[in-house]
Parts: sequence; C-alpha cells; structure tokens
Amino acid sequence: MLIRLYREEQPRAVLVGWDTLEENTYRHEALPEYQSGREFDEDILEQLEVLPEFVAACGFQNAKAAGYEADDFLAAAAEKEEKRGGAVLVVSGDRDAFQLASDRTTILFPVRAGEMARIGPAEVRERYGVDPKQVPDFIALRGDPSDKIPGAPGVGAAGAASLIERYDSLEAALAAGRFPAMADTLRLYRSIATMNKKAPLPSLRAQKPTWDKASALARAWELSQLARRLAEFDRQ
Repeated sequence: MLIRLYREEQPRAVLVGWDTLEENTYRHEALPEYQSGREFDEDILEQLEVLPEFVAACGFQNAKAAGYEADDFLAAAAEKEEKRGGAVLVVSGDRDAFQLASDRTTILFPVRAGEMARIGPAEVRERYGVDPKQVPDFIALRGDPSDKIPGAPGVGAAGAASLIERYDSLEAALAAGRFPAMADTLRLYRSIATMNKKAPLPSLRAQKPTWDKASALARAWELSQLARRLAEFDRQ
C-alpha cells in the first residue's frame, strides 16, 4: 500500500507513524480501560518491529516515541505542512483522523480492498453531521467502542450530532447545564479523542525514494517479487 500510494499520489515527503505498543500513553493512564482487551498475533508484532526498517530503506521517514500514538504524529505533520502552505494526505483507517480534514488536508480512508475514500470537510459533515474540528466532541458524546470510550449514556451518533448542532461544542453544552454529573468525564473523553499535534517529528524535507535500497532489503528478506518490483521502479 505504501508503495502504491506513493506512486499514485507523488507526495514531496512521506511520514509513517507508529504506536509504541509496549508503552502506555497518557490516554491509557487517564482511562485505564482505553483500548483494553486488544491482542496481536506474534507474527504481526514481529512485522511491526521490522517494517520501519523497510520504510527507511525506501527513503521515507518514521515517527515513533513512547507516550504517543501513530495518529498523533500524523496530526503534528499535517499541521506543520499546512503552516508551510502545502497540501496533506493522511492515510488512516481510524475515523478519529477525520478531525484533521480541512481545505488543505484530505483523509484517505480504506473502504474496501484496494479502494480509498477521499474525506474532506464536506464528507465529514455528510457522515457525522459535524465539522472536522468538532469530531473529538462528537466522539466524547457518542463514545467509541473500538477504543473503549463509553460516551454519554443514551447518546448515540444522531444524538451527539444534534447536541453539537444545537450548542456548537461539548463545552457549550456543559455550560448550558447538560450532563452536570459527567462534565469532567466527558472532557476527559474529548481529550483522549483529540490527536496530539505536539508529537515530536523528524525532518520532513523533500524526499527522493531510494528504491534500490528497498529492493536490496526486500531481497535480503527473501521477498523476491517485491524486490523485482522495486528494482524496476529504480530503473524508471
């Protein structure tokens, strides 16, 4: 997917964000049940350890640090690129990333094998009924079963969108007297759902792919078909 997307989109730079599975983040410490119960096959864990080496061999950047999730690095990189006047593509299967959609940032969201939906502000509003900047408030109210964020009791997606439409934000709804016994808890849920744009980043200078190095690594890993493809790219 990484190689295909690069060749289709031709970005000036690529950053791949990674979770640090062996270290908790502030989210896990603030909400112990956050993402609890997830289990990974040993094969997947082994691959996650070596895949950053392949990304680097392609000439791209990795971002990984204890205390941060992969999406935090994507948020930080998107903000940095927007500030320099560039356009951003964020590739993620996590709908939390919809909060990053803007006039300059598009989310590439997998919808079926080999197909990506392009999500901008209009698509976020169509799917959720809120603006991208309101997505963390929406998640706090609706909850997120995949991350074990409970949300407000009895408030589903339609109810969360309706509340945000009426009050504009979670904070305004709380100020109006909604959910008085849960105010601090809902603020916590919102903070957990908000991507951290202060995550540390490597250099994001313009890159030129090093397909020859990636091909050599793939050959060393006995991935012959991939090695041949990469070698062909290097000759083009």
